[in-house]
Amino acid sequence: MLANALRLSLVLEVALYATLAITVGEKSPLAAVLLAVLIMLALRALLIAVTYAYAWVYRSPSARLSVGQALLMVLGEYAAFLVTFLVILPFERRWMGDDRLSPLVAPERRAKAEGSRPPILLIHGYGCSRGAWWWLRPRLEAAGWTVATISLEPIYGSIDNYVAPLARRIDEVLSETGADKLILVGHSMGGLVARAYLQRHGEARVARLVTLGTPHQGSELARIGFGANARQMRPHSAWLQALGRPQPALAALAIYSPQDNFVMPPSLLELAGAENRTIDGLGHLAMLYSPRLALILLTALEQRTGGGECAFAGADSEAAADA
Repeated sequence: MLANALRLSLVLEVALYATLAITVGEKSPLAAVLLAVLIMLALRALLIAVTYAYAWVYRSPSARLSVGQALLMVLGEYAAFLVTFLVILPFERRWMGDDRLSPLVAPERRAKAEGSRPPILLIHGYGCSRGAWWWLRPRLEAAGWTVATISLEPIYGSIDNYVAPLARRIDEVLSETGADKLILVGHSMGGLVARAYLQRHGEARVARLVTLGTPHQGSELARIGFGANARQMRPHSAWLQALGRPQPALAALAIYSPQDNFVMPPSLLELAGAENRTIDGLGHLAMLYSPRLALILLTALEQRTGGGECAFAGADSEAAADA
């Protein structure tokens, strides 16, 4: 389980750095631990710097920020990285609890509930678990949505191997809520898992697809990633080419930041055949903690889908107002 592995790795990492600090002359155990924590934070800052170095090399000339905006973006991404991997994911069960699923309407009224909202299933990205949705899930629930989550393991496995667990979770959510269809929302690799499901099982059980920062055409950063899923996410890989595009009758929306520091160049974030929306000045993980992103997502979810066409218009004005 990812949470157990992260907790163990954090303990071992602090112990290693503290031992090194004592070895080089630090006499106080408390000071050695504090120094170990500082080293941990510095190494994670270096990691974020590496991702932005990649993003700078592959940047789009049209996606420019002021120095102040860029600094806030980088700091926000660093904070999101620390919160996600040092606080939330290692203790995911404590932060997330169980999904709060219940029937959308009483069984005797279900046939007449044409206007009821479908449930949402959130699919996390590469190297994460359902804990990645800690901030966004309660905001969706507060807006009246029934929200389910899933953890996909092993974290460095093939994306194809995540399809069967996703299919089972979809069946569970629909059974518990009594809905006929649900909405899939995937962050990063999660969007590719959703598309792989649709390719294999079709859209009979899915009303809409929304992706957040998904490398639909791959990412240059995936070249240095671990695992089969990282190899599948390399630009224009054979796996991505075989994945194809969404079914014509399915409403799909791809939301992404032109300054994404894990998926680059920005053009690889676009999904052919879908509605593509941009949100400036956000890092890859910071999307999951962004009020601006939440507003765009909630606005899009409120839109009705008809005639098999995308019906996600209207989110840009709110994003601009909050920028």
